[in-house]
Amino acid sequence: MKVEIFSDVACPWCYIGHTRFARAAERFRARGGTLEITMRPFQLNPDAPAEGEPLLGALARKFGPNAAQMTGRVTEVAAGDGLELRFDDAVSANTFEAHRLVELATRQGRGEEMAERLFRAHFTEGLNVGDPDVLAKLAAEAGVQDTGEGADEVREQLSRAAGLGISGVPLFLFEGTFAVSGAQPEETFDAAIAEVAERIGQTPLTLLAAPADGCDDGSCAV
Repeated sequence: MKVEIFSDVACPWCYIGHTRFARAAERFRARGGTLEITMRPFQLNPDAPAEGEPLLGALARKFGPNAAQMTGRVTEVAAGDGLELRFDDAVSANTFEAHRLVELATRQGRGEEMAERLFRAHFTEGLNVGDPDVLAKLAAEAGVQDTGEGADEVREQLSRAAGLGISGVPLFLFEGTFAVSGAQPEETFDAAIAEVAERIGQTPLTLLAAPADGCDDGSCAV
C-alpha cells in the first residue's frame, strides 16, 4: 500500500499526525501488512526567511493575544502523545531546504526518520531548520547523505499539492486516491489503513474521515 504524507516541518499538527500515523503503520506492519510511505512537502509560509526569528513573535503578529492560548492547547495535545513542544524556544524559518533534505532521505530509504528528526529539532530543541549547518548536522545524525540535489523535486511536489487542491496539512493520501486529513486519532488511522487495504482499485478521491486539526494554507492556528 502506497501512502504519501503531505506535511510541513513548521506545523505542530503535522508532528502529532506523523507520530500517530507511524504507530498505526507499525501495528499494520506487525500484522504482516506492507506500507510504502513517502513524505511530501507543503509550505505554510514559503516567504519565511532562512535566518529565522522567534516563533512566538511570528505567531503573535499573525494571531495577536490569542497566540499563547493556541500554543497552550496544541502543547497539551502533543504531550498526550508523548511529544514535547517548546514554543518558547522554537525558531520560525523557511522550510524549503528541510523539505529538500527529506526528499533526499526518502531516496535513501530514510524519509520517515528524517522528517521525525526535523520535527523534533524544530519543536523540541529550538533549532533553526532553515540553517544549512543545522541541516547538515541533522542529516548526519539520521544517516542521510546530502548530495545537494532534490530542489527540483520539492518544487514539483509543491506544485502537485496545489494541483490536488491541498490547502491544509497533514494530509495522508493512500494510493493517490483515498485521503485522510488532519492529526486524526490513532484508531482512525488504523481503520483507514484497513479500509484502503480492502478498497484498493477504486478511483474516486474519497475522504475516509472528517477533517481533524491541521494547518491551513499560509496559516497555522495552533
